[in-house]
Amino acid sequence: MTRPTGNEHMPHLHELDDLPALISVPHAAKLLGLSRASAYRYAAADELPIKRLGGRVYVITAKIRPLITGQEEPVRPQ
Repeated sequence: MTRPTGNEHMPHLHELDDLPALISVPHAAKLLGLSRASAYRYAAADELPIKRLGGRVYVITAKIRPLITGQEEPVRPQ
């Protein structure tokens, strides 16, 4: 998956804090600088963390935060 570069809108951290736990695939696509179609392809290939509810597909906001901020996900103790 590619990250946005150049002039695309990169959300500020405070914008990420205001997001709900689940967001639509098109919204996630916009945040990640992807096309809507690419985001759905990544979701179908399990490259975007998704949750299916009521026949709809949502992206798990907390799990895409590292992709947006460029930070590694915290390591959880096992």
